[in-house]
Amino acid sequence: MTPRPYKNRITGIGSALVDILINESDDFLKKLNKLKGGMTLVELDDIKAILARTDKPPAVVPGGAACNTIIGVGRLGGTARFIGRRGNDNFGTLFEDALRSAHVAPELTVSSSPTGSVISVITPDAQRSMFTYLGASTEMAPHRITPDLFADTVITMIEGYLLFNPELMMAAVHAAKKAGSMIALDLASFEVVNACREILEDLIKDHVDVLIANEDEASAFTGYSDEKNALQALSAHVTYGVLKLGKRGSVISFNGRTTRIDAVSGKQARDTTGAGDLWAAGFLFGIANGFSVEKSGELASACGYEVCQVIGAQIPEDGWERIRALI
Repeated sequence: MTPRPYKNRITGIGSALVDILINESDDFLKKLNKLKGGMTLVELDDIKAILARTDKPPAVVPGGAACNTIIGVGRLGGTARFIGRRGNDNFGTLFEDALRSAHVAPELTVSSSPTGSVISVITPDAQRSMFTYLGASTEMAPHRITPDLFADTVITMIEGYLLFNPELMMAAVHAAKKAGSMIALDLASFEVVNACREILEDLIKDHVDVLIANEDEASAFTGYSDEKNALQALSAHVTYGVLKLGKRGSVISFNGRTTRIDAVSGKQARDTTGAGDLWAAGFLFGIANGFSVEKSGELASACGYEVCQVIGAQIPEDGWERIRALI
């Protein structure tokens, strides 16, 4: 596949993580004292302890919110780059190889610490609950995040989990803006919003161009649980405000106009891991390439649907063929 011109590059910055996917029961989560959904930060020993509790064979794939999105951009045919830090280990090699195979240019530094990993517990209703060990990904040095890393970038996708490291988040924002890039931010999870509210409002007001949230995240950030008020509050200071509604599709605010995007109808979801990340891939690819909000939303919806048909966040080639046919 021939990459598009560099002026349409989308660059992601975030945690270089490997997803460890296990199918388990609701009771399994209860025994871990974990509410369904969202993300909990843990240590490496916790990852090992959780895996010791299950007799289900895990699937291991590259992950991380921004990484999932940028891999999606690359598979769509976009020019893509990912900035992060991995360990000098098998998981780190797996992660970098996956970027290259998806036509993503890796900008990865290497650490002696283990590559970060995420256990995603997938329950029978296809919901996923995450336990995250950030590992080497936390060692990205803010002073090394420079504008040249964002050269020729039209949109920079910054994952919400970077809010746990405010100095790194602001270094990425300032470097990307200095390079002339728009900033896209996905709020990541309601736990992130609740933990980082102190810096979120000013960050969004002063720097963010594309703000993406699901209903739980939007409610946590805006205080509104109804669609109309939540979207209005999300879009108050940004160019594109996006509210994802799951099976009900999504609504997008742009230039004072609200566009409703239907969800793709079809088979029941097998796993929602990466659904929001791949939705973002389709949407950002669309607006980076000058597509209408409607067309960008259609691509986003197709990406979100296809990833829900598989376990994990990696859409197989036949799924990408169906999505690219929409372009």
